[in-house]
Amino acid sequence: MYNSISMNEFEKKWANKDIKLIDVREQDEWDAGHLNGAQHFPLSELAELKDKLDNKESYYVMCHSGGRSASACDFLSKEGYNVTNVLGGISAWRGETV
Repeated sequence: MYNSISMNEFEKKWANKDIKLIDVREQDEWDAGHLNGAQHFPLSELAELKDKLDNKESYYVMCHSGGRSASACDFLSKEGYNVTNVLGGISAWRGETV
């Protein structure tokens, strides 16, 4: 089981806290722009990369619009990780990207 958060709520947390963000978009999407400080774990490689995550931490998960991040959250939560899906994904993000 995992939680979801609206982009408005996420933007407030991102601005005011040191939170951990996983971007599950593929390499070309990541290269086109991502949030500064996000970690890149493409959904296609998530099963192999998940062990690099700390299961004692909480993570927010983002993709382009929220579908792949929901799949990633479903997978990671079943693996014992505390994850929250960012609804709307980067397409709803109003801030800067790098």
